[in-house]
Amino acid sequence: MKNNIAIKPIKYLQMLYKRYIFDGMSTVAKNFRIDSDLNDQATALLEGLGLSMSQAVSMFLRQVVLQRGLPFEVKYPEYPKGLREAVAEAERLEADPNTKRYTDMNEMWADLDK
Repeated sequence: MKNNIAIKPIKYLQMLYKRYIFDGMSTVAKNFRIDSDLNDQATALLEGLGLSMSQAVSMFLRQVVLQRGLPFEVKYPEYPKGLREAVAEAERLEADPNTKRYTDMNEMWADLDK
């Protein structure tokens, strides 16, 4: 019974999508490259929702147009505090002209072992 409840809204969305997005619309073929693993994962997920990759991309682009931008927030991921501090220290050391520079890895490792 639960499956029928989940499937009905999906079928309804598919019907609306086909009726309002594709009816009377001319189409253009586009080629784009994506990672093969990402393609496989997305295709499997979309098939489970009853959508093709083409339908999903069209829905995404429709939202881009309707929202006049990306339909989701794009931002840098939050990194753990220790990692942020380490990156900041590395950037500070790189900018400091007094930081010792190495051209020999063995010399660097020897200094680190001290």
